[in-house]
Amino acid sequence: MPKVPKHQESLTAVEERHFGGEVLGAESATPMPNRECSNSNCTSGHSMSSDAPDAPPAHACAPHKPLRRSDHLRKPDWLKISLRSTTDTAEVEQIVEGRCLHTICTSGMCPNKAECWSRRTATFMILGDICTRNCRFCATLSGRPLPPDQDEPEKVAESVRLMGLKHAVVTSVTRDDLPDHGAAIWARTVEAIRRENPETTIELLISDMDARPELIDVVLASRPDIVGHNIETVERLTPEVRSRAKYRTSLATLRHIADSGAVAKSGLMVGLGESEEEVLTTLRDLREAGVSIVTLGQYLRPTKEHYPVKDYITPQKFEEYRLKALEMGFCYCASAPLVRSSYLADAALDAVRKVCKKE
Repeated sequence: MPKVPKHQESLTAVEERHFGGEVLGAESATPMPNRECSNSNCTSGHSMSSDAPDAPPAHACAPHKPLRRSDHLRKPDWLKISLRSTTDTAEVEQIVEGRCLHTICTSGMCPNKAECWSRRTATFMILGDICTRNCRFCATLSGRPLPPDQDEPEKVAESVRLMGLKHAVVTSVTRDDLPDHGAAIWARTVEAIRRENPETTIELLISDMDARPELIDVVLASRPDIVGHNIETVERLTPEVRSRAKYRTSLATLRHIADSGAVAKSGLMVGLGESEEEVLTTLRDLREAGVSIVTLGQYLRPTKEHYPVKDYITPQKFEEYRLKALEMGFCYCASAPLVRSSYLADAALDAVRKVCKKE
């Protein structure tokens, strides 16, 4: 293998460093044998097995058997990033794992994990780590989830305090199995963070909740500062890439968030085979729905079982998309190859307050 410049490695190498040369896979994970969780702080009492022979491990704290990463396209130089490993990174990991919590930083294999964790920021993932949907782009496990941990809101709030976060981001797996799609846990999490961290601003990244106003309103009533839902891709590719989700349902969810007076945010991936005009049409649709903040980033295939990367979009094209978005009236747009929806999220909130005068 050829050497790479000092302090620079391809994204694959970064993930190999984090995951021992392997990455998590959603569909081909092998069930763990029955055993109790070794984490003394985890009170769920579940074993690490699942009733279904091919289902992912049932325990929220269980390690999952990884899969080798495989991309057919050669990654360009602009997807090389600097590795950072600090005591802050280890401390954040201790806080998260010690409370049997999940982060999208790890479950989603985010390329910015090391940078964000070294800055003592993280995006918490609530309602477990097993999703009821099986989107072809996503590294999060799918299958039959466990019942929600009713103590999770307090655990998240405590972690926010211990990490000293000024801006907390919370997302979740999709829980179509729950009558309220997890709306009550969402609201309780915001309220718990507020009680324990009154100066912390809160951003949520919710599922579409089938665009049901009565469920979205439960979340909005807790008064988070930003409420996001990702459109993920252009309309033509949605049936192929997203499991069960519908483009127009996502727009309806975002429109209800914006119409309620909350700051609405969304994001999409590029490199899935969409055209430039389709990206611009999606941005126009989001703006028409009332979205104030938008993010664009390069899609990176988690494993060979996932949807293939069709194109690597240049940094110059990302900048063009950013400028076009601002011309359309978005208050803030983050657009670059390694941008993810919660990357530097606090900067987006500052921009909304300064540029669009929204509180």
